[in-house]
Amino acid sequence: MLETIKQTADYIRSQVDEMPKTAIILGTGLGALVDHIEDKKYIPYSQIPNFPVSTVEGHSGNLIFGRLGDKKVMAMQGRFHYYEGYDMKQVTFPVRVMKALGIETLFVSNAAGGMNKDFIVGDIMIITDHINLFPENPLRGKNYAELGPRFPAMTEAYSHELIGLADKIAEEKGIRVMHGVYVGTPGPTFETPAEYEYFRIIGGDAVGMSTVPEVIVANHAGMRVFGVSVITDLGGKEVHDVPTHEEVQKAAEAAQPKMMEVMRELVNRS
Repeated sequence: MLETIKQTADYIRSQVDEMPKTAIILGTGLGALVDHIEDKKYIPYSQIPNFPVSTVEGHSGNLIFGRLGDKKVMAMQGRFHYYEGYDMKQVTFPVRVMKALGIETLFVSNAAGGMNKDFIVGDIMIITDHINLFPENPLRGKNYAELGPRFPAMTEAYSHELIGLADKIAEEKGIRVMHGVYVGTPGPTFETPAEYEYFRIIGGDAVGMSTVPEVIVANHAGMRVFGVSVITDLGGKEVHDVPTHEEVQKAAEAAQPKMMEVMRELVNRS
């Protein structure tokens, strides 16, 4: 595993002049942030040794290096999901490579279904914590001390400092943001009404099929993490709308301008 990570990191270094300290996983709701990255260099996943390739509609497959405002960034345009058939080591492999490249801060975004009764479709939810309901932990198996400790703490999986800064930026810009706990599930089915109710009872505010594995590995590697969800649908026993992938994408696109405004400023100030 260590040699595989090194091989991939070495290839990426050979393609990029200066390595940033900040990475962004452009999940649903942040795809258009690419348009604001200047001096872009694209590296297709298909050209990167050992990299998986995203198979999900709406997810591109490129590593992008460039400048977002005054900050040099690395962006993943398209992520990998457990439901695609990848194991957890593959899902989180890009985060391992990021650490090997010197990334110190990771920003992640996703689309999520809301259970919190105060949420409306299109809300931006800053993730304050998560509940891991994936059937496998990405740290299961042999631990390499070079990558992180055997039993990493997850007490502050999402940086309190970055959450506070995001709140300040949103207030300055007059953008409504919510806080909540993200429940990570394997998918690919959307949740049943009873499952939505269960997730709410155990402390969740929104649910999705990504992010948690990447955040676990980023914390294992000692990175600061900031996560944000766009609430693309609502669920529960009293909600009778049937969500579709197309509707989720449409709701995410509508929320993109607000999310991008907060994230651009946050990346630059962090």
